[in-house]
Amino acid sequence: MQKYALLTGASGGIGRATALELAKEGWNLYVHYFQNVQEIERLQSDLKQYHIEVIPIQADLATAGGVNDLAKQIFQLDAIVYMSGIAPYGLFIDTNDDTIEMMLQLHVKSPLQLVRNLTPKLLRNQTSSIVLMSSIWGQTGAACEVIYSTVKGAQIAFVKSFSKEVAQNNLLVNAIAPGAVDTQMLQGFSESEISEIESSIPMGRLAKPEEIAAAVSFLLSPKASYITGQVLAVNGGWYN
Repeated sequence: MQKYALLTGASGGIGRATALELAKEGWNLYVHYFQNVQEIERLQSDLKQYHIEVIPIQADLATAGGVNDLAKQIFQLDAIVYMSGIAPYGLFIDTNDDTIEMMLQLHVKSPLQLVRNLTPKLLRNQTSSIVLMSSIWGQTGAACEVIYSTVKGAQIAFVKSFSKEVAQNNLLVNAIAPGAVDTQMLQGFSESEISEIESSIPMGRLAKPEEIAAAVSFLLSPKASYITGQVLAVNGGWYN
């Protein structure tokens, strides 16, 4: 039986790695993006070797209408992996209202609305899964990333509560909390700052996007059939 997963933020580093990992396992994919159409076209080209169905969907999930634009293009669905996100860096007292509202929409309102709208499709299946890509900062908090830490913590609270509502329907709801990952999200940091981060991680290096993708693959697999309401920390021992 064919299975379909929706990947939001598929044009990012973790999104791309996740798409490739799930394609190897035979998943058909809805690959969501906002602006980076070139990266989605490159991803589609790279996915051809797996002979799966790949459906690109453009939507701005940082706006109130973005969820409806996305949801109306979803038909059969077995899994949602919500990976969209950005992480503004700076002092909280310098954060303007527009940034706060955008972050709440992108990281909290949109995933909740998307899950609410698409859960009826997921419940048609014998089992289905939702994975939210949270963050280590949603667990422990970070100075100069106060809004990001707040919205990622909200995602974890949602996972822990919604998972209880749908557990008897075999809808598994989990989160992944990566530490520092070698993606474009760290582009704003200097080499010395990256080195300082690496030195604070017990494993002494950043995570690879493929390592986060492997965690997604596990949570969507039959091996995770009794795991729900959990936060899987993939952080190299950082802040444990």
